[in-house]
This record gives sequence, C-alpha cells and structure tokens, in this order.
Amino acid sequence: MDLTSPQAFWLLRNGLGEVAPPLSRDRRCDVAVVGAGITGALVADTLSAAGLSVIAVDRRHPAHGSTSASTALLQYELDTPLTELIDKVGRERALQAYRACFEGVRAIGRIARGLKRDVGFRRRPSLYYASRSRDVDALRQECTVRGQAGLPCEVLDEKELGTMVDFSAPVALWSNTAAEVDPWRLTRALLERCSRRDFAVFGRTEVTEIVPRKSDVELRTNRGSVRARNVVVAAGYEVERFLPKPVAKLHSTFALVTEPVKSFDGWARRCLIWESARPYLYARTTPDNRIIIGGEDVPFRNPAHRDALVPAKGATLLEKARRMFPRIEMEPAYAWGGTFGETEDGLPYVGPHPECDPRVHFALGYGANGIPISAIAAEIVTTAVLGKSHRYRDAFAFDR
Repeated sequence: MDLTSPQAFWLLRNGLGEVAPPLSRDRRCDVAVVGAGITGALVADTLSAAGLSVIAVDRRHPAHGSTSASTALLQYELDTPLTELIDKVGRERALQAYRACFEGVRAIGRIARGLKRDVGFRRRPSLYYASRSRDVDALRQECTVRGQAGLPCEVLDEKELGTMVDFSAPVALWSNTAAEVDPWRLTRALLERCSRRDFAVFGRTEVTEIVPRKSDVELRTNRGSVRARNVVVAAGYEVERFLPKPVAKLHSTFALVTEPVKSFDGWARRCLIWESARPYLYARTTPDNRIIIGGEDVPFRNPAHRDALVPAKGATLLEKARRMFPRIEMEPAYAWGGTFGETEDGLPYVGPHPECDPRVHFALGYGANGIPISAIAAEIVTTAVLGKSHRYRDAFAFDR
C-alpha cells in the first residue's frame, strides 16, 4: 500500500539520509522486527538495549511509510474521550490506556534526551476546545473524570480562553503534558543508536510470510529469510496480511505546513490544538517556526483518490488556520495526505493475537497518539520476550 502522498513533509525536510541495504543472505537473531518506522525503531531500541540481538526489515527505506507523514502531536489524550472509553471497555482498561499514553509522552521525552542528535522534541501544552456549544457539558465531565484518575487537566471558560488564543470557543481543556517531535529524525536517531548494539536493519525487504516452526519463527522475504526466537510485527497499517482478520478501518488524513512565520501572536505558548468535532482539526508548530495544521479526514478508498484531494484539502486547512489566527501571516509551503487506521474502540493493539503463534507479537499504534503508545508497546513486547509481565499488558490486548 502507498501510505502517503508522493512525498511527505518530514522526508522533504530532512532528506533521504543513510540508505539501509536490502537483506542479502539468510540471517538469525533473537528477535526479528517487521517494520522500521517509528514503532519498529522504538521496539528495536528497547529490545537491543535489553541485550537481545535484533534484525529489523522494511519493505521501503526506514521511516518512509506512515512515519514520514505523521504530524507527531504527542498527547496523552486518545481520540475516544475517557468518559466514552469507560463505557466501551470498562473503567479499569480505559484508565490503564490513558495512563499508558501519559507515560508514553514522558517516555518519548526521556528517549529524546538520551539521543545524540536533536530530534525536534519540544514540550508543549495541549488545548482541546469545544467545537460546538452542545459539547460543553461533555468536556467539563471529561475534565472531572480525568482529574479523578490523577491525569492533568483544567477547564478554561470562554473568557479565559480568549486571553490565550485569537479564536473563540465556549470551553476548552488545558494540559501541560504534551509535546511535539520530528518523527523522521527520531526514527533515524533510534536506528543509529541501535546500530551500536547487536542490531541490523534492512530496507527494500518485504516480508511475504511469517512461518512458526518448532524451534523458531521464520520470516520469509522477497530476498531471503530471517529466523528468530520471537517476532514483533510493527508494520502499522499494512499489518492486515499477518492477522486472521482486519482490526481497523482505514482513513485518509491531510496536512499542510507553512513557511516559517514571524510570530505566534494569539497562540499561547505554541500549544498543541485540537477540537471536539469528528473528524477534528489539529495544529502544532515546529522548531523552525512553521505551523502544521491537519484534519479533513475521509474514508480511505485508494492512494490515487487520496492524493487527488490534497490540493483542495490543503487550501481548506490553510483557510481554517488563517481564521483561527488572523494576526499570523501564513504562506503555505507544502500539503500532503496519509493513511491511518482506527479501531472500533479507539485503542491500539499490542501483544500476541490469540489465533496466532504466541511468539509473534504485534505493536500496532492505531488511532491518535501512536508514537507515545508505541513507546509503551516497546516496553510491553520486550518484557514479554524476556518472559516477564508488564503493568499495561492487558490494556491493549487483542482479547478485549
């Protein structure tokens, strides 16, 4: 599947980088990772740090799939509000999911500080505003439930919000636990750190079949095989071929990035912004003073249909951004589209599938905030490979 428009912003921003070679001979390792995007890189980093030998393979160059199109807003909030998630999956699992994402944001911060290059990680507040007056009560209740769970959140009324941003809304939720990152740089930096351990990554190597054997699991690829004691599938939205049945619906989302702006007048602390409407609008800034605004989601049909919509969707996003921040002069730089998956309850899937071999683990950061979830998924699968249990093991299990 073509997961992004011909070129996504982060690839244009950073360049191709060092090209991983394809698999040239059969290999063996402790753990094989399918996928070398941000999730695969986080998984490989955690596994290799635990002293395991790791091989990652990707059908593209590393970080050239959905990672290159991600807008990389790092928040603990999921697309499904906590109040709704409690009704869907029960209070315990819902709270676990939100707390895991909260810890995931902090984990990405720790990881970024330990890398040798700047990966564009910046701590930001998060602003979630009510798109309509009928959403006010729901947002206030959401804040109450989060507070009872020990999650940071405060309510801003219309007057308070007006002192912080140039657009108006009847109410908003404010949190100081959020961040932004360059997902391409983070992926490449993680793979670079892994390379100093017992690790190898191969690009342009497509896994065609996962074959469990008595003593190991074999990855059959178009260029040879990799045999490992355990496998982690971090293939994102292309994972369906390895699952007994689909677990997510695919959507197309769109984003636009501006040229660097001169100021952020009317945008308090360059906070991350999103809204209660579905599909929702979302916005962030970049370290080089650009604005990224995204949304306008539609059901995914095929890459050609998605890409044909990019000019019109980009123009709509720019118009909305200018209305929100009339004091900021915005010149469009580039627009793109990408494909993402959404599960029925809004939660990702992490761990073995009950109908698959237990040595095959999945790390699927579906829905919003896939990057923080992937940081926790890396911990979950690593502890499972080591024969241990993780506190969030059941939160994202397939048997929910």
